[in-house]
Amino acid sequence: MRILFLQTFPLWGSGSGTYARYLASEVGRHFNVAMVAPDDRDVPNVKLYPLNTTMKVAFTGHPEWPKCTLYTEIENSAMVRHYEEMLNSITTAVEDFSPNIIHVHHAFPLSWTARLVKSIYQIPYIISIHGSELPTLQKDKRFHALTSDALRRARRIVPNSFWTKEWLFQVFGDEFRSQVRVIPGGVDIKKFNPNLDTSDIDTKYKLKDKNVVLFAGKLTAYKGVRYLIAAAKKINAEVVIIGEGPERKHLEKKAKDLKLNNVHFIGHLGEKAGINKFYNRADVLVVPSVWDEPLGLVILEAMACKTPVVVTRKGGIPLAVKDGVNGYFVRPKNASQIAQKVNKLLSNEEKRIKMGENARKIVESRFSWQTIAHKFILMYMRFAHFPKVKNNHGPKHKQLKIG
Repeated sequence: MRILFLQTFPLWGSGSGTYARYLASEVGRHFNVAMVAPDDRDVPNVKLYPLNTTMKVAFTGHPEWPKCTLYTEIENSAMVRHYEEMLNSITTAVEDFSPNIIHVHHAFPLSWTARLVKSIYQIPYIISIHGSELPTLQKDKRFHALTSDALRRARRIVPNSFWTKEWLFQVFGDEFRSQVRVIPGGVDIKKFNPNLDTSDIDTKYKLKDKNVVLFAGKLTAYKGVRYLIAAAKKINAEVVIIGEGPERKHLEKKAKDLKLNNVHFIGHLGEKAGINKFYNRADVLVVPSVWDEPLGLVILEAMACKTPVVVTRKGGIPLAVKDGVNGYFVRPKNASQIAQKVNKLLSNEEKRIKMGENARKIVESRFSWQTIAHKFILMYMRFAHFPKVKNNHGPKHKQLKIG
């Protein structure tokens, strides 16, 4: 079986890119996998095809595309050219790789190309909904009709949380309910493990013998980092903020205005910089989202490193976090409660260690990439197309039998 992944964004620096990268690599251990993406960095077990576009366009920004255009801002003629370039890249990959099924990441825009490929080449597709595309679809109705048609023709629609599923229904109605199956993201439990040496981080960032509270993610208003900064004056720890985004300057100014000496902005870390070490070093991870966040991979990665979490009860987050078991919930936009719950964990080492152990167990049992990939493989096997007759008018698929 040959599976072709379509990803709109770089495979590092965002949740959906990480999701697509790890899933493709794990599935590639069992089947032939290729991916079209705007990225040429090596992914184990995956053949890469370039997504060649003149413009870099994103939903809310991307740390590796600091000057990108937003889909809500792109002009009509530029969007048409952007689609044409994407379609050329996809059809080149389809012709060369001859997939039996296509897995599209995000409800749009690459789903539009999959819809056309389905009509011409008769190759079925499924669509993963990551959630970050849904605000754009709500704000900008230009993309609604094409996306609705692409969803209608998909064999399965796969939101990454139950909240993302309900949000999808708010945007498009209940028409697609029978096609929807929820599958969350996963974690590389070998890479994100609690046994890493973090002495180099202590030395470089002067953290030795200090408590550390961590935020990692895109610095946008949705993430609610300003409330963590507001809480920092009452938090008995160094507050480390990893990430880039349009809010960084405002957040740095807020920390300066509050005369905070315990808040440190690290910026975006590349793959080799070792964010997993920061997860290990942190005593608590804080995710103070003020929007209905899809289940963030940052939370799962920290949990895999035995780090308890303090999070808002927004969107898909409750899928992984159990209050008082592996972390605490706080109300959105509530700096006082963030400080209270963080200090509660910092002041009780026994509870903090126990919650961290519970967090690791939850990830191992429910969120390993092996577990997640198995669910998708069953889906691929059910819907993949293996043509019995070869001709000169389409890709030459190798016919396989699936037991």
